[in-house]
Amino acid sequence: MCDQIRLEPLVIQREWTLGDIPVLTAELSLPRPADRDGRTARRLERYYQLYARSYLRYCERWLFPQSAEAFRLALESSAPLPRDLARLTHHVACNAGGVLSLYTEAAETCAGRTERRRHADTWDLFTGSPIPLSACFVRKAPWRKTLLRRAEEELERRERAGVLRLDGGWRRQLRRSFSPDHFYLSETELFWFWQALSAVGGGAYGPVFSIPLGENDCFFPGIRAKIETET
Repeated sequence: MCDQIRLEPLVIQREWTLGDIPVLTAELSLPRPADRDGRTARRLERYYQLYARSYLRYCERWLFPQSAEAFRLALESSAPLPRDLARLTHHVACNAGGVLSLYTEAAETCAGRTERRRHADTWDLFTGSPIPLSACFVRKAPWRKTLLRRAEEELERRERAGVLRLDGGWRRQLRRSFSPDHFYLSETELFWFWQALSAVGGGAYGPVFSIPLGENDCFFPGIRAKIETET
């Protein structure tokens, strides 16, 4: 496997109808290896094909009934008929040095509400295995505390700048909802994020934070060194 992988979009569109009238449309764009001969490429293809199928099942079983009910209510009240949309897109942040890191964004307008979520994956292209967040730090480093402290400091800075307003209990909510799966890498930075938090405003998809690779003693520079030496 080479130190980067050539990708093409896996584009899928599906509609759910009532009486031949489209009620809900799903538009997906996920990554797909352009050359699917190697083990890692095949694994990535299977993973994102399963991801696509899982998202379409979610649309059919969860979103479509809500869209259908909103459509019937609009029809009964002679209101404008809704046309709901679920869009899933992907963004590649790093594809170098044997590291592929990307995130997907789901934006769903359904039954008069819009919800947004972000998901991220970071892969070792040489082994085809996911890279965990802990691998970005030296062994036994307090990486969870480091990232939470940085996030809290940045949110306080944004509040002082008037960018957002923090509600009571925001620290507790931030800590309880922290997930080590919510991160991705660029060639120079680590990004970590939350989904939308009721106590923390300032972003449609929830707050996002970053730290340069190798910035301090706690942060492991091996990922950056690997990217730089392999490219």
